Formats: sequence, C-alpha cells, structure tokens
Amino acid sequence: MDVGQIAGLIAAIAFAILAGFLIYPLIRLGKLFDQLAQTIKQTGDHVVPTLDESTSTVTQLNQTLNDVNRISAAASTTAGNVGALTDLYGSMLGKPVIKVAAFFYALRKTISSFLSGGRESAKSKSSTAEKTNDGQGNEGRTR
Repeated sequence: MDVGQIAGLIAAIAFAILAGFLIYPLIRLGKLFDQLAQTIKQTGDHVVPTLDESTSTVTQLNQTLNDVNRISAAASTTAGNVGALTDLYGSMLGKPVIKVAAFFYALRKTISSFLSGGRESAKSKSSTAEKTNDGQGNEGRTR
C-alpha cells in the first residue's frame, strides 16, 4: 500500500464516520415528520366534526333570532294597538267626561252663588281689585 491508498482509506473511514453522525439526526428528523403528519391528520379528523357542530349551532342561533324578531314585531304591533285604543277611549270618553265635569262645576258655582245671595262674587271682585301690577314682575300680590 502506498501513501495514496492509505490517504484514500483514511478519507473513506472519515466519510463513513461523518455519514454515521449524519444518519442519526436524519432519522430523528424523519420521525419528527412522521409525528407532524400524524398530528395534521388528527387535526383534520377533529376539525370536520367541529365545523359540523359550528354549522348546526349557527343554524339554531339564526332560528332563535328569527323567533325573537317575530316576537318583537308582535310586541311592537301590540303596543301600537294599545296606543290606538288608548287614544280612541280618550277621545270617546275623555272629552264628554270633561264637559260633564265642567258643567257640574259651573252648576255648583252658580247654585252656591245663588244661595249665598251674591256675597261670594262680591268678595271675589274686591279681592281682585286689591291685586295690582307694579310693572316689576310682582303681579297678583296684594299691598
């Protein structure tokens, strides 16, 4: 064996040792890729049911919101109807009741004035005469 063959043998042994050291990280990297592929597969298997559940949840939520919209529309219609009925009863019953109350008040005042012989009206006229307007915002005060 000459020097060139010995150098080649040393180079081959060094290359074999280097290849041995590089094989271990490559094997570990391959295992990492296998685990990564398995994790992605499991994630994909779990995502499909989750998406299905999300779809059914959104469908149920939309149905519930439609029910709420119908209920709020019915409540709004009912409130409008109650307001219209209140206005109707107010106009049908309120004005005549006020007129009747005013009539009885006037009748009572007239009868009390008639029975007192006009003394109350004279008192009210004299108390009105005592009230003055001094021009400084003191209207209706007696002196």
